[in-house]
Amino acid sequence: MKAGPTKITLHVICAILFGLFAWFQRNDIDPEIYHNPSSLDAALWLLFYGLIAILFVVSLFKRIPRWILIIALIACVIEMATTGPGLVQNLFGEEDFTMTQVSMSAEDPRVELTREFFGAVIALLGVIGLWFSESRRKSATEPV
Repeated sequence: MKAGPTKITLHVICAILFGLFAWFQRNDIDPEIYHNPSSLDAALWLLFYGLIAILFVVSLFKRIPRWILIIALIACVIEMATTGPGLVQNLFGEEDFTMTQVSMSAEDPRVELTREFFGAVIALLGVIGLWFSESRRKSATEPV
């Protein structure tokens, strides 16, 4: 089944957005911005966002194996579970809720965990979008 102009446009926009998200991860290893940055964490996020960007492009030309999408869904849920306590602390803790502080630095761990939680939510939405796109492709190519 050939991709229509709406699907092509949406997938290209999503690929560009997730590509930008991956590019922005390079800041997470900058010690001038983050105190004691985790290079591994930043690299994993860069790879994950990059993978989702690539999947949006690849899905325009061929089917994405379901197992790849399942692994991506699991990764999103695990990241949400590991960063969720920071979001809860940010929402219900003694200090006021914030996503930016005075600057975009990560001086307060609950702020960085909140950002990462919402990053995982955005990634989850992207993977779910790919899942439904692939499901529609499968149902459109099955004989009636």
